[in-house]
Amino acid sequence: MPVVEPEAEVALVESREEASEEVANVATLATETVMEAAVVEVGDSAAESSEVALSDAPEPVEQKDESPMLGVDWPSLKQQVHDCTACSLRAGCKQTVFGVGDEQAEWMFVGEGPGAEEDELGEPFVGPAGKLLDNMLAAIKLKRGENVYIANVIKCCPSANQKPHVGEIASCLPYLQQQITLLKPKLIVALGKTAVTALLGNDAPLGSLRGTLHDYHGTPLIVTYHPAYLLRSPSEKAKAWQDLCFAVRQMSS
Repeated sequence: MPVVEPEAEVALVESREEASEEVANVATLATETVMEAAVVEVGDSAAESSEVALSDAPEPVEQKDESPMLGVDWPSLKQQVHDCTACSLRAGCKQTVFGVGDEQAEWMFVGEGPGAEEDELGEPFVGPAGKLLDNMLAAIKLKRGENVYIANVIKCCPSANQKPHVGEIASCLPYLQQQITLLKPKLIVALGKTAVTALLGNDAPLGSLRGTLHDYHGTPLIVTYHPAYLLRSPSEKAKAWQDLCFAVRQMSS
């Protein structure tokens, strides 16, 4: 093994240290260069993606009210109801049942929807439930067509007399709301759960809503049972009579 002089050994070590330091510097520089390039590439990519996203984004669309303008008078509103095809009920009924009575009435009675007999005649409450309603009106000295207007939430007869579902009520409710606007009644009597829920947006049990004066956009509203329910539950007629007396007191105050 050759003998290395001390001076030569020191020089060799220094040379190796310098070489190692140079390699380290080159590696560091290379790493920094790669990282910088990566950052630039990512930045450019993000910018490109942003530009693409902006260029591909659809132009803002002006929102337009697609809901139909409701009739501003009785004839135009009746025509709109007659021509309505907003839900599937129209295809399954003979005709729409708009409403009946004095169009300047102070009293308004609102039920659920027409049945088969109402669909046949085009007038609300003409079957057994209608006869009971007429008797209820007579008991408080009122009469159909004289200071009384009668309407339903739904204007078309549901198939098999089924209860209307939420979508059908939502399609038809604006017509009833416009009827109320045109009529400007002093009091609304909501007959049954469907009418109460539609007008008040309250799904509480009907019994818990009785005996209270509710508000429908500034118009007093009283809750009572639907005549069809009273025919099935005659024992509840006494409660309906209490509701009617309450309504009379409100109109007299």
